[in-house]
Amino acid sequence: MGFQSESSLEIPAEYEGLIFGPFDNHIKQIEKALDITILERDGRLNIGGRPDDVARAKRIFQNLLLLAERGSVIDEQRITYMLSLVTEGGGDQVVDMDGDVIIHTINGRPVKPKTIGQSEYVNSIRKNMITFGIGPAGTGKTYLAMAMAIRAFRNEEVNRIILTRPAIEAGEKLGFLPGDLQSKIDPYLRPLYDALYEIMGAESFLKNSEKGLIEVAPLAYMRGRTLDNAFIILDEAQNTTPAQMKMFLTRIGFGTKVVVTGDRTQKDLPVDTVSGLDVANRVLGKIEDISFCELTSRDVVRHPLVQKIVKAYEQYEERQRNAQVKRQRKQK
Repeated sequence: MGFQSESSLEIPAEYEGLIFGPFDNHIKQIEKALDITILERDGRLNIGGRPDDVARAKRIFQNLLLLAERGSVIDEQRITYMLSLVTEGGGDQVVDMDGDVIIHTINGRPVKPKTIGQSEYVNSIRKNMITFGIGPAGTGKTYLAMAMAIRAFRNEEVNRIILTRPAIEAGEKLGFLPGDLQSKIDPYLRPLYDALYEIMGAESFLKNSEKGLIEVAPLAYMRGRTLDNAFIILDEAQNTTPAQMKMFLTRIGFGTKVVVTGDRTQKDLPVDTVSGLDVANRVLGKIEDISFCELTSRDVVRHPLVQKIVKAYEQYEERQRNAQVKRQRKQK
């Protein structure tokens, strides 16, 4: 194993459970990832292993202690992310981001960015009139945008919130679904409702919805409108056509903030149909006050297995693209 080093760190008893995790799972996770040994005796951690790995582990535990003192949630995903950062010389950013609370849910849980990518995304929303949040499932694109919208609404920075999605049939046909038009459309908008209920509560949402201050509607309902003093979120933007995207973006009025979210790998458009999200990226990339934030598998904040699944698909799709390029070169 090469030269061995040892270091120790005191952990106050009141924070041990939070930092060590259930059945010391966090300690085991860090031990395995850095190939070190960690012994806990009377509130003191003794860390042994290669000097660089011991230093990384100590840095992680120091940051975990800062998070614990704030009462922050420490889970497997957060440990995994810290491990990935310290191997690149970072890690302290996690503590810095933890203080950036956007809003509290109806149950009092703070909503805040958990990765560097998410933090850049939230800051982009603050600074720019239009922000495109592009990335895989689980990166918090829609949820964080929703939190920013509700915060702006509560602070009276905007008069209303408008949430919209293209009603694209993912292998199904709307016409065969039971019920009237609204009941056919609601399943497409359900993720937006879920986020609204969790952050602001069903009662508050329904009250503001009845007043027309919060609107959840299919993208087609945006046509012909000009929207001033509103926070507008277009979700699942990869399923828009270029014409739909242009229609949506030209609805924007004064005092309006817009967030467009999408995942290029989850298109439900007909084969050979160009995505409005892809075209927007090429056409609008250099316009001031429009920002494109690319989130990756490293920004996935669901179960760590989801992060591994997303990463595996990214690698597979990269291999497919490379193989296609090679075939095209051979044909030439």
